[in-house]
Amino acid sequence: MVDLFQYADELGPLKIIHVHEPSVNLKAVLVVDNVAKGPSIGGVRMASDVSTEECVRLARAMTFKNAAAGLPHGGGKAVLYGDPKMPLAEKEQLIRALANALRNEDTYIFAPDMGTDERCMAWVRDEIARVVGLPREIGGIPLDEIGATGWGLSHVVDVALKHCQFQLQGARVVVQGFGAVGKHVARYLTSKGAVIVAVADSTGGIRNDDGLDIDTLLALKNDGKSVTEYPKATVIERDDVIAVPCDIWIPAARPDVINENNVHRLNAKLVVEGANIPLTHGAEKILHDKGILCVPDFIANAGGVICAAMEYRGASESTVLQTIEEKLRRNTELVLSTMKQEQILPREAAMNLALKRVHKAMSFRRFSAFSCAPNFV
Repeated sequence: MVDLFQYADELGPLKIIHVHEPSVNLKAVLVVDNVAKGPSIGGVRMASDVSTEECVRLARAMTFKNAAAGLPHGGGKAVLYGDPKMPLAEKEQLIRALANALRNEDTYIFAPDMGTDERCMAWVRDEIARVVGLPREIGGIPLDEIGATGWGLSHVVDVALKHCQFQLQGARVVVQGFGAVGKHVARYLTSKGAVIVAVADSTGGIRNDDGLDIDTLLALKNDGKSVTEYPKATVIERDDVIAVPCDIWIPAARPDVINENNVHRLNAKLVVEGANIPLTHGAEKILHDKGILCVPDFIANAGGVICAAMEYRGASESTVLQTIEEKLRRNTELVLSTMKQEQILPREAAMNLALKRVHKAMSFRRFSAFSCAPNFV
């Protein structure tokens, strides 16, 4: 018998909802982790190999991320089973069906994530009003267009370098996951003098120790092509970007790409987590013991959800970018200073920060159980 409470702890999850509509081949999971700070915000992730466990972990990461960023929102996540490159009409049908299935779940606000974008959120808005990450034409701040998460990551890198022994000018950077997040952080970092020496997307990787041209890479991705079609680089296996020597390594794809089995291949001085849960805790511990600084995901990549939360309240694009810069620089410095003073892992310092804020919010609730008691549907 399946233990429905296997994921439960003092914080949540509040709800785990499995959605199944055979008529349109819809299979999805929504996890609302904790709503003590307000209704949850978290992206809809679409992939063929998502799982309930992954959704639970991602929703918890959103609880920490929103709390650390000081947002009036809890953490949630939805995963949708399917190939994000399926025909557009089929994808639209699935997204609209999911929105309708979750129409009354007012503890969750839809947002884009891997495999979904602002067009998908426009379909959600057409069905229900509870959504962020909309196209500019209907009042949104398109976070993928402006690169909100990448913008935040670039500032996290800048602050983290104060705790390293090298400068950004001339620093060699590897980006694993050259998509909505990865391409923008690469763009922002190269504008400040960094050199991109390797990138990877879902089909493979490339490297050029003399540097890759960011404009050529962006043009390839904008045309829907793979980075492996870059003309002047060595094509490598997707996972081999782990071993490319660099100063800064940025994972911006799937969970657990670095784990205890492959972390020894990593050849970097600084890791800034652009994806959600891209490193296992064991891998982070190994890096820390080797003197490699690793900035945790929910501190480093909060730019996207800050943008989404502010869009929900009608903020302007310029205000959003300024707020992302201020919040992420402040939180990164706070976490790394605490790490140094207390001689603990960066993730431990980050979790202490987030947990303190979540627990404080929970203390204001009439029933603390409302923000932590599991409810499985």
